Amino acid sequence: MSYSQIAQLELMNALNNINSEAELNEFKDLVARFFAQKAQKAIDDLWDKGIINEETIEQWGTEHMRTPYRYATHRS
Repeated sequence: MSYSQIAQLELMNALNNINSEAELNEFKDLVARFFAQKAQKAIDDLWDKGIINEETIEQWGTEHMRTPYRYATHRS
């Protein structure tokens, strides 16, 4: 069994014990904080290696990263 499959089972077991909206919100917050910490660690590692710096972060703030949409010429 892969770690992904084990993780899915663990999550399902945890979700089976959620009995209220408040518990669900607490669980969602916990998962969000887990992934936010992982993202912060990855960013810190990039900073420590000199891959990103303050200028890079400033550039990110001004980038327009929205996916361009192409509309079909024929609409049905």
